[in-house]
Amino acid sequence: MAEANGDKTTIVEKDPDNAVSGKRSSVSAQNSRNIEDYESISGPISYNSFSHDPQFGAIVREGEVAIDAGIEPKLSAKGTSGCYFVKNKDQKIIGVFKPKDEEPYGQLNPKWTKWMHKLCCPCCFGRSCLVPNQGYLSEAGASLVDEKLGLNVVPKTKVVRLASETFNYSAIDRAKARTKRNIYNRVPIVGKHFNRIGLPPKIGSFQLFVNSYKDADYWLRRFDNEALPESTAKHFQHLFERVVVLDYIIRNTDRGNDNWLIRYEPARANIADSSREEAEDSEWSMVSNPEISVAAIDNGLAFPFKHPDEWRAYPYHWAWLPQAKVPFSSEIQELLIPSLNDMNFVQDLCDDLYDLFKNDKGFDRHTYEKQMSVMRGQILNLHQALKDGKSPVQLVQMPVVTVERNKSVVGRTRADSEIFTQSFSHRAPFFSWC
Repeated sequence: MAEANGDKTTIVEKDPDNAVSGKRSSVSAQNSRNIEDYESISGPISYNSFSHDPQFGAIVREGEVAIDAGIEPKLSAKGTSGCYFVKNKDQKIIGVFKPKDEEPYGQLNPKWTKWMHKLCCPCCFGRSCLVPNQGYLSEAGASLVDEKLGLNVVPKTKVVRLASETFNYSAIDRAKARTKRNIYNRVPIVGKHFNRIGLPPKIGSFQLFVNSYKDADYWLRRFDNEALPESTAKHFQHLFERVVVLDYIIRNTDRGNDNWLIRYEPARANIADSSREEAEDSEWSMVSNPEISVAAIDNGLAFPFKHPDEWRAYPYHWAWLPQAKVPFSSEIQELLIPSLNDMNFVQDLCDDLYDLFKNDKGFDRHTYEKQMSVMRGQILNLHQALKDGKSPVQLVQMPVVTVERNKSVVGRTRADSEIFTQSFSHRAPFFSWC
């Protein structure tokens, strides 16, 4: 329940002893008001306000309503960090939430394997080219790049704040929540002055859940034995190229065939309605083509501030697929070349990423500029590869380059003629084959 106190709002958690009755009352109360008017357990509605994308905001609100009704997010058994499936009140998964402090090397990561890696062999694990504990920004940034370029392969992802009993909190945070709850129950006059009663909301990335998709590795193995129809194979090639473009621009260091998804629906034959006698002699009236789509998920290990040049190369595993040997199609060329050739467009993209990244408490402007220098270099190579009609394999074989802005013009104000400096990396990772 929520109590208003002047301009402040106090969120009150249910007493554990009355959890069942509390959940029932919450559900019944929900029936009498709209989700849009709901004050969620995550705190004030301003926490998760998306005025420019009300549809996404409504989905997040559904998750908040479900959490307050006792339908808690569920920790995924896969992966090496805190990754939670968020459901709505109908028990349907609607999103995937990854808290910042539960990332692979976060202090509250509920899975101990990464902690052991970092403790026992720090030189072989972790990515020294990435900003630590900014995976949630990388997830949202990949979605931003996808939307800006019109690729449409990343499920929409934004930064949100959520609180749930199933998240991994420190003992201190849980003790504070219990203490405040007890004070409120015993001395309501004092308890109602608390800004919040309950566990603090966690900041992280919220990605919309996609249904009926499987790991790309599953379908790629099937396609090796069962060839796709020509039209479907051509469409899949176009979708594959979009994943390549996304990964290359954001310099994804963790793209295997198990963290991008494919949905494939075989052709279905529809027989026209007729009597049984007519149906026996009728032919197929219409055969629909197989439908195929892709989703690039797990983009949390991207946007490095330098190209990998120490222990590992972090290659793109799609480069070993036969689709990577096919030159980029005219479709992707027409889609991207005009934008990538426009420095104003590229700088707008950098500015949008700045508006996203700057909200992190550990944001450093100098590091951000390095990240953008790497991305500009990737865009430069991609633009040239598209113009020359190269294939994805030839693209990844191009010398890596960074494009730095002149330090005298670094900032949000643009000059009429900005100066950029290109530099090539001559240092190679020790393990370049893995």
